[in-house]
Amino acid sequence: MKIIAINGSHRGSRGLTSHLISLIFQGAQQSGATCEEIVLSKLKINRCLGCSQCHRDASLLQCVYDSKDDVRMVFDKMATADLIIYATPVYVFGMTGLMKTFLDRINATGDSREFRCTQSGLFFHHITPEICSKPFVSLVCCDNIENDTTANAVHYFRTYARFMDAPLVGQLVRNGGKFIKHGLDAAANHQNPKIEKIYAAFIQAGFELATKEKISRSTQRSTNQEVLPVPFLSLLKRIKSRRVKQVFVEKAKEFSIAKH
Repeated sequence: MKIIAINGSHRGSRGLTSHLISLIFQGAQQSGATCEEIVLSKLKINRCLGCSQCHRDASLLQCVYDSKDDVRMVFDKMATADLIIYATPVYVFGMTGLMKTFLDRINATGDSREFRCTQSGLFFHHITPEICSKPFVSLVCCDNIENDTTANAVHYFRTYARFMDAPLVGQLVRNGGKFIKHGLDAAANHQNPKIEKIYAAFIQAGFELATKEKISRSTQRSTNQEVLPVPFLSLLKRIKSRRVKQVFVEKAKEFSIAKH
């Protein structure tokens, strides 16, 4: 089993996204999987020009940037993988611009002139299955606790799966990043035992990917569980009054100032 994680975080290896990838890899490597994290922020990723050179007979499926940046190298690695993890934090209610710029370049791996029907019954065009149709996991994380924050990114990867005939074998959604510490601040997690359970679930997710090629629903529920106490968080999300929520925000600010 060869697993490649594509990290779309602007913070690269320093962010929570990379830390969660490392936990998944920890579980996968326990079962002998080979794992590699591709950090897009360390690479040169040019944006698609929409020039359509890759859709013409003379240069079919060849991007004008193939020898000028690192995207083709990433595609080649994807082609050799058994499973791919698309990992991105949320920036302004969607995946990072870095991840989207990379995914836009998939345009050069399909012939838009060749009409086809996907396995899920959708009209689409030719794709390169070795790159686009690999089983994959989406990992979306954010600092906020509102479900709507991650909704666009989560929905994008569901749509990607249907059009690309790519089995979506796990959806990991990690909100509440503000309450999770990693790196030098990791010791603070002992104040919240739920974080240790979440981390253990990410390790389990990697183990399941390496042994079963998918993440069970029970494990996904564990990785995606709320960081804050559930009754308290559920109450906060149900409150419609902006005035009441504002009181909570002010109290949170006071707590943050006192802590620092």
